[in-house]
Amino acid sequence: MNLAPQVETVELSESDLDSVTGAGVTAAGSGGLQLETPLVGLCADVAAVASAEGVGSAAAVHTTAA
Repeated sequence: MNLAPQVETVELSESDLDSVTGAGVTAAGSGGLQLETPLVGLCADVAAVASAEGVGSAAAVHTTAA
């Protein structure tokens, strides 16, 4: 039994890449905050992306206590 993974390569044209990437204008931004004290730790992250296809955002907060 041959358990080696099968890999196939394919050439993509510029128009193929445009259809995958959207070929539109994209803007993104992100930021984060990390605060640590002897009693508490706080980490917060935010991210946002806007393109011709739509808008996406994410936020996360993580805390630790001693």
